[in-house]
Amino acid sequence: MSITVFDNLDTLYKKAADTFVDLSKKSILKHNRFVVALSGGSSPKAIFNLLATQEYAEKIEWNKIYFFWVDERWVALDDEKSNAKMTFEALFDKVPVNKEYIFPMYKEGISPEEYAKEYEQEIKNILGNEGVFDFILLGMGDDGHTASLFPSEKVLDEHEKWVDAYYLKPQEMFRITLTAPIINKAENILVVAFGESKKHALNEVLNGEYNPKLYPLQLIDRKEGFQLFTDEKARG
Repeated sequence: MSITVFDNLDTLYKKAADTFVDLSKKSILKHNRFVVALSGGSSPKAIFNLLATQEYAEKIEWNKIYFFWVDERWVALDDEKSNAKMTFEALFDKVPVNKEYIFPMYKEGISPEEYAKEYEQEIKNILGNEGVFDFILLGMGDDGHTASLFPSEKVLDEHEKWVDAYYLKPQEMFRITLTAPIINKAENILVVAFGESKKHALNEVLNGEYNPKLYPLQLIDRKEGFQLFTDEKARG
């Protein structure tokens, strides 16, 4: 596991963008493709904005990248709460991606539970039964959740499904998410977590007793290929 503590967020975002570029080159050289799962939120948006600039965009073979999502609110793709909508606006609309290689976590006319099964099959269509993503980008909430793996939810006990959907009562909405088993298969995982509000949860995740029911990020294996980008405020 690698932990990098940054002095400022601009440097953190640039290092994250550099990491995306470097891993894309290595994967494309090795497999002729780069299969990723992206997160939503302000931190990924800042990274996507950087990747869309000419400085970064020209270094990437966009037409060889397959894009999935880590999780999503079960809302229409044009809803302001949609992670996919944010990613299209920040990145996909500005770079020459292959739109057929983009797999949003939402579909009209189907239940989230049924679409979770379809989404898992979409992943298997690309990655086969091994299901090894080349790169997964994660965040962490103030409560220690990652993806839509929230504290005390049943999804934390999932060992078979790669994708699950459920109603999150505190938010009064459905969420669809990759599960810990599929995330842990990934070749490379980058967690971005910074700011004073993350300090307690991050300390518990890294140094506290193993209690993933309370701090779900602990479900993610801190193995080779796992990186954490944080700052002094969060790391303490």
